[in-house]
Amino acid sequence: GSELVRLFSTWNTEITVVRRRPDPLPGADRTITADQLDDVLPEADVVVLAAAATPDTAQMFGTEQFELMNEQAVFVNIARGTLVDTDALVAALANRKIRSAGLDVTDPEPLPDGHPLWDETNCIITPHTADTPPMVIQLLDERIVRNLDRLAEGTAPDKFEGLVDVQVGY
Repeated sequence: GSELVRLFSTWNTEITVVRRRPDPLPGADRTITADQLDDVLPEADVVVLAAAATPDTAQMFGTEQFELMNEQAVFVNIARGTLVDTDALVAALANRKIRSAGLDVTDPEPLPDGHPLWDETNCIITPHTADTPPMVIQLLDERIVRNLDRLAEGTAPDKFEGLVDVQVGY
Protein backbone atom coordinates (compact mmCIF):
# COMPACT_ATOMS: atom_id res chain seq x y z
CA GLY A 1 0.00 0.00 0.00
CA SER A 2 2.60 2.58 0.98
CA GLU A 3 4.63 1.95 -2.17
CA LEU A 4 1.53 2.50 -4.32
CA VAL A 5 0.81 5.74 -2.47
CA ARG A 6 4.37 6.88 -3.15
CA LEU A 7 4.12 6.02 -6.85
CA PHE A 8 0.71 7.65 -7.36
CA SER A 9 1.59 10.78 -5.41
CA THR A 10 3.95 11.83 -8.19
CA TRP A 11 0.92 12.45 -10.43
CA ASN A 12 -0.82 14.96 -8.16
CA THR A 13 -3.70 12.59 -7.52
CA GLU A 14 -6.15 12.31 -4.66
CA ILE A 15 -5.39 9.00 -3.01
CA THR A 16 -7.92 7.04 -0.99
CA VAL A 17 -6.63 3.94 0.77
CA VAL A 18 -8.98 1.18 1.88
CA ARG A 19 -7.69 -0.82 4.83
CA ARG A 20 -8.86 -3.25 7.44
CA ARG A 21 -8.19 -0.64 10.14
CA PRO A 22 -8.82 3.10 9.82
CA ASP A 23 -5.22 3.99 10.78
CA PRO A 24 -4.10 6.68 8.32
CA LEU A 25 -1.52 5.65 5.77
CA PRO A 26 1.14 8.35 5.38
CA GLY A 27 0.82 10.10 2.04
CA ALA A 28 -2.81 9.14 1.46
CA ASP A 29 -5.42 11.89 1.34
CA ARG A 30 -7.83 9.67 3.24
CA THR A 31 -7.94 6.21 4.71
CA ILE A 32 -11.19 4.31 5.01
CA THR A 33 -12.17 0.81 6.06
CA ALA A 34 -13.28 -1.96 3.73
CA ASP A 35 -16.94 -1.53 4.69
CA GLN A 36 -16.79 1.93 3.06
CA LEU A 37 -15.36 0.70 -0.25
CA ASP A 38 -18.66 0.88 -2.13
CA ASP A 39 -19.12 4.49 -1.01
CA VAL A 40 -15.96 5.69 -2.78
CA LEU A 41 -16.06 3.59 -5.95
CA PRO A 42 -18.28 6.01 -7.94
CA GLU A 43 -15.70 8.80 -7.62
CA ALA A 44 -12.60 6.69 -8.32
CA ASP A 45 -10.84 7.10 -11.67
CA VAL A 46 -8.37 4.31 -10.94
CA VAL A 47 -8.89 1.40 -8.58
CA VAL A 48 -5.82 -0.67 -7.72
CA LEU A 49 -6.59 -3.86 -5.87
CA ALA A 50 -3.65 -4.82 -3.65
CA ALA A 51 -5.31 -6.72 -0.79
CA ALA A 52 -4.33 -10.06 0.69
CA ALA A 53 -6.36 -13.13 -0.21
CA THR A 54 -8.34 -14.14 2.86
CA PRO A 55 -11.86 -15.50 3.38
CA ASP A 56 -12.98 -11.89 4.01
CA THR A 57 -11.59 -10.60 0.71
CA ALA A 58 -12.70 -13.45 -1.56
CA GLN A 59 -14.57 -11.95 -4.53
CA MET A 60 -14.64 -8.53 -2.90
CA PHE A 61 -15.10 -7.12 -6.41
CA GLY A 62 -18.22 -8.40 -8.12
CA THR A 63 -21.11 -7.13 -10.21
CA GLU A 64 -22.20 -4.62 -7.56
CA GLN A 65 -18.76 -3.02 -7.28
CA PHE A 66 -18.27 -2.77 -11.05
CA GLU A 67 -21.74 -1.25 -11.41
CA LEU A 68 -20.80 1.40 -8.83
CA MET A 69 -17.63 2.42 -10.68
CA ASN A 70 -17.79 5.25 -13.19
CA GLU A 71 -17.57 4.35 -16.88
CA GLN A 72 -14.17 6.03 -17.26
CA ALA A 73 -12.63 4.08 -14.37
CA VAL A 74 -9.63 1.81 -14.79
CA PHE A 75 -9.50 -1.33 -12.65
CA VAL A 76 -6.10 -2.87 -11.82
CA ASN A 77 -5.58 -6.10 -9.92
CA ILE A 78 -2.06 -6.77 -8.63
CA ALA A 79 -3.23 -8.81 -5.64
CA ARG A 80 -4.84 -12.21 -6.17
CA GLY A 81 -7.31 -13.31 -8.82
CA THR A 82 -9.69 -14.77 -6.24
CA LEU A 83 -10.50 -11.26 -4.98
CA VAL A 84 -12.46 -10.63 -8.18
CA ASP A 85 -15.55 -12.32 -9.59
CA THR A 86 -14.07 -12.94 -13.04
CA ASP A 87 -17.46 -13.29 -14.74
CA ALA A 88 -18.51 -9.91 -13.32
CA LEU A 89 -15.28 -8.35 -14.58
CA VAL A 90 -15.78 -9.83 -18.06
CA ALA A 91 -19.33 -8.43 -18.13
CA ALA A 92 -18.19 -5.00 -16.89
CA LEU A 93 -15.57 -4.80 -19.64
CA ALA A 94 -17.82 -6.17 -22.39
CA ASN A 95 -20.67 -3.81 -21.45
CA ARG A 96 -18.27 -0.86 -20.99
CA LYS A 97 -19.31 -0.40 -17.35
CA ILE A 98 -15.64 0.43 -16.76
CA ARG A 99 -13.13 1.84 -19.21
CA SER A 100 -10.45 -0.81 -18.92
CA ALA A 101 -8.63 -3.29 -16.74
CA GLY A 102 -5.02 -4.19 -16.08
CA LEU A 103 -4.62 -7.64 -14.61
CA ASP A 104 -1.43 -9.10 -13.23
CA VAL A 105 -3.46 -11.88 -11.63
CA THR A 106 -6.60 -13.72 -12.69
CA ASP A 107 -8.95 -16.44 -11.53
CA PRO A 108 -8.30 -18.98 -12.85
CA GLU A 109 -4.59 -18.47 -13.24
CA PRO A 110 -3.30 -18.94 -15.78
CA LEU A 111 -6.30 -18.06 -17.90
CA PRO A 112 -7.17 -20.93 -20.22
CA ASP A 113 -7.02 -20.53 -23.99
CA GLY A 114 -10.28 -19.09 -25.27
CA HIS A 115 -11.16 -17.27 -22.05
CA PRO A 116 -13.19 -14.10 -22.82
CA LEU A 117 -10.64 -11.84 -21.11
CA TRP A 118 -8.10 -12.67 -23.84
CA ASP A 119 -10.43 -11.07 -26.41
CA GLU A 120 -11.16 -7.87 -24.47
CA THR A 121 -9.44 -5.01 -26.27
CA ASN A 122 -9.74 -2.85 -23.16
CA CYS A 123 -7.89 -5.33 -20.93
CA ILE A 124 -4.16 -5.84 -20.49
CA ILE A 125 -3.02 -9.08 -18.87
CA THR A 126 0.48 -9.60 -17.55
CA PRO A 127 1.88 -12.94 -16.31
CA HIS A 128 1.87 -12.28 -12.55
CA THR A 129 4.95 -10.06 -12.66
CA ALA A 130 3.88 -6.93 -10.74
CA ASP A 131 6.39 -7.66 -7.99
CA THR A 132 9.68 -7.78 -9.84
CA PRO A 133 12.56 -9.34 -7.88
CA PRO A 134 14.69 -6.14 -7.98
CA MET A 135 11.82 -4.08 -6.53
CA VAL A 136 10.84 -6.65 -3.91
CA ILE A 137 14.42 -7.27 -2.80
CA GLN A 138 15.14 -3.56 -2.39
CA LEU A 139 11.93 -2.93 -0.43
CA LEU A 140 12.53 -6.00 1.76
CA ASP A 141 16.14 -4.95 2.37
CA GLU A 142 14.99 -1.49 3.45
CA ARG A 143 12.37 -2.98 5.79
CA ILE A 144 14.92 -5.32 7.35
CA VAL A 145 17.33 -2.43 7.98
CA ARG A 146 14.57 -0.35 9.60
CA ASN A 147 13.56 -3.28 11.81
CA LEU A 148 17.18 -3.92 12.80
CA ASP A 149 17.51 -0.23 13.71
CA ARG A 150 14.38 -0.53 15.84
CA LEU A 151 15.76 -3.64 17.52
CA ALA A 152 19.04 -1.85 18.29
CA GLU A 153 17.07 1.07 19.76
CA GLY A 154 15.17 -1.30 22.05
CA THR A 155 11.83 -0.96 20.26
CA ALA A 156 9.33 -3.69 21.12
CA PRO A 157 9.05 -6.32 18.36
CA ASP A 158 5.30 -5.68 18.02
CA LYS A 159 6.24 -2.25 16.58
CA PHE A 160 8.28 -3.74 13.73
CA GLU A 161 7.21 -3.41 10.09
CA GLY A 162 5.73 -6.29 8.14
CA LEU A 163 4.44 -8.38 11.02
CA VAL A 164 2.12 -11.24 10.13
CA ASP A 165 -1.22 -11.35 11.94
CA VAL A 166 -2.19 -15.01 12.00
CA GLN A 167 -5.73 -14.14 13.02
CA VAL A 168 -6.42 -12.26 9.77
CA GLY A 169 -4.28 -14.48 7.54
CA TYR A 170 -1.44 -12.19 6.46
